[in-house]
Amino acid sequence: MRAIVSVSDKSNVAEFAAELAKLGFELFSTGGTKKALNEAGVAVKSISEITGFPEILDGRVKTLHPAVHGGLLAKRNLESHMRELKENNIQPIDMVVVNLYPFVQTVSKEGVTMDTALENIDIGGPTMIRAAAKNFPSVIVIVDPADYSIILEKLKKGEVDMAERQRLAQKAFQHVAVYDTAISQYLRQGDDSFPEDMTIALKKRYDLRYGENPHQKAAFYSENMVGKKQDTGITWAKVLWGKELSFNNILDADAAWSAVTDFSEPTVGIVKHTNTCGLASHLDIVEAYRRAFSGDTVSAFGGIVACNRRITLAMAEAMKDVFYEIVIAPEYDDDALEFLKKKKNLRILVPELPPDYWKKPAGYIDYRRVKGGMLVQTSDSLAEDDLQLKTVTKRAPTEAELQDLKFAWRAVKHIKSNAIVLAKDRTMLGMGSGQPNRVFSVEIAAKKAGANAKGSVMASDAMFPFPDSVEQAAAVGVTAIIQPGGSIRDNESIEAADKYNIAMVFTGVRHFLH
Repeated sequence: MRAIVSVSDKSNVAEFAAELAKLGFELFSTGGTKKALNEAGVAVKSISEITGFPEILDGRVKTLHPAVHGGLLAKRNLESHMRELKENNIQPIDMVVVNLYPFVQTVSKEGVTMDTALENIDIGGPTMIRAAAKNFPSVIVIVDPADYSIILEKLKKGEVDMAERQRLAQKAFQHVAVYDTAISQYLRQGDDSFPEDMTIALKKRYDLRYGENPHQKAAFYSENMVGKKQDTGITWAKVLWGKELSFNNILDADAAWSAVTDFSEPTVGIVKHTNTCGLASHLDIVEAYRRAFSGDTVSAFGGIVACNRRITLAMAEAMKDVFYEIVIAPEYDDDALEFLKKKKNLRILVPELPPDYWKKPAGYIDYRRVKGGMLVQTSDSLAEDDLQLKTVTKRAPTEAELQDLKFAWRAVKHIKSNAIVLAKDRTMLGMGSGQPNRVFSVEIAAKKAGANAKGSVMASDAMFPFPDSVEQAAAVGVTAIIQPGGSIRDNESIEAADKYNIAMVFTGVRHFLH
């Protein structure tokens, strides 16, 4: 039996190759892998002994040869194939152990040139993997070191069954597909258009207990993105304490972290069912939490708390009487961490907080699944300085109102449409979300705010089609409104605002979150 072993990830490859040799495999390798096996005392031959041809073009051509691919692609049960191998003095190859250059890691480094990127595109490796996988009934193909022990166990028992061979082949084709996707992404950088064909490369982080409901299976995947920092956000958050996260936990945690990282000031957000139900900014993080909690003390129960600053013992103690599923922060004081660990069933997460995150939000491609297809869009990622306000009423907002309007505008972005936010002193007092019309959302937000609505400002994620929402706002004491504008009846809304001495500003952009 013959095996070609040429891997970028050399984890446990020497041990695996040594066991293959004991089982009677004749081993062939190239470059760095051959050197590593030799140093480990494993007998291995050069690939040139198969091809009868030296490696050329600085190693660009090593395995691209009929002696290799004939040996891989010949169908063992087809007499004509085996006869042609014999006529051309080609011997069958029974196993390929190959994984590919770490292209994503290489091109994500600063200062990488196109020449360097191109040199890190593997050609021979993917070709061998595809050839072996195509002929999996005859050739075992291994791309993942995690499969070494599984295959050794089966080989020692006498045979690798067809189901296992097919599993390895599927994994091999997927390995190449992910690799090709990364290369395509790299070459597409700087092109803002959406390509005619698109693939998404995903890597499983872990299985989940179940999906949105117990009868649904689920897993959590990370997306490989060329040129993007890979270890930020909830996807790569460390779980410092608590049981594993559920499908719904991850959705809510992502919503909570996205909300608080939209603010430069110390901010605390509380999320329930992906909607921000409490949000406040304050220099004192404990006060920020108290104000966020006061926005909706009922919905906070069983919710998720996120904070864009270090959590102190004082803040941890302020949360002691409320049941939360998850607490998220970039850092924790040691005594705060110990205190939080005493809370039953609480998960404690630590995601990375990139520097100047609010000045340069990390844009991304947003995918939404529909039956039989996918919607693709760029993310709603605007920096604080991108907001250009236009006063459209007779009265301009005061400085205090302006600060609250900016706060409310960022808050409403994280609430499902149709979304309304009432805020004061950079605290969300009430919100209405997911209603089929904006009037209902205003009613809900006003009801949650109660008497606190008097003197507040209001944000709407989209334009007012009629002036009725402005009339409702005036009735509960709102003094300023921020909205995108753009309705054919904008003048009616502006007239209503002027009638009640409400300052109104237009943003020119909207924040729908469906």
